[in-house]
Amino acid sequence: MVFDPALAWAFLTALIAGATRGFSGFGGALIFVPLVSAAYGPRVAVPLLLVIDTLMTLPFVVPALRACVWRQVAPLAVGAVVAVPAGVWVLQHTDPLVVRWSLAFLGLGLLALLASGWRHTGRHTLPVTLGIGAVAGFCGGAAQMSGPAVVVYWLGSGQPSVLVRANLFGFFALVTLATGSSYALNGMFTAEVGRLTLFLGPAYALGLYAGARAFRGASDRHYRVAAYWVIAAAALISLPLFDTLIGR
Repeated sequence: MVFDPALAWAFLTALIAGATRGFSGFGGALIFVPLVSAAYGPRVAVPLLLVIDTLMTLPFVVPALRACVWRQVAPLAVGAVVAVPAGVWVLQHTDPLVVRWSLAFLGLGLLALLASGWRHTGRHTLPVTLGIGAVAGFCGGAAQMSGPAVVVYWLGSGQPSVLVRANLFGFFALVTLATGSSYALNGMFTAEVGRLTLFLGPAYALGLYAGARAFRGASDRHYRVAAYWVIAAAALISLPLFDTLIGR
């Protein structure tokens, strides 16, 4: 059997992305989409993550739906659902290289905002909250990266990590329904996506459970620092400059 460096890269990426998602409630896409896109392109990596993440996070979603604060989650989710189709259109009609550079700069920009110590009062008006949700939905449709915008919003309010993590699982559950429908209507669930799901799904699941166990002993400070490192590492390593690492 011939060694496939792209598949090995994707397997390792799925393991790390799953651990990140299990620990923080977000970050799986920040790692998985840019890095797997380096091997297979965004039009495979993005729907692939949606399938894997949806299947493997089901055991985490049910308790999170009971713990999240719906008055915080619902307005963001509504804005996101409305904007998802625009993001899907960008994914299908934009040069993959442009998408990848955009993902990297988005991650670095949001990291700079978080690291600056920026905070808000948490009393944003409904139009502002819907707007933040729309940004998240657009990024989710284009790259399965709806997390950064809402993470910045919730961490910027100074809420405890347990609540942020629960809200994120609830938010992603709602947005996934809209995103998955758009991908299906546009024929993005291909045979290649199915094949890679069978291979990468177990690695993602293993990472999820390892990350969830690590979260149980983490403080709010540890959670915030981990979020910074996740965004920074994903943004830097995902730069197309590093494609030679996997032979592309």
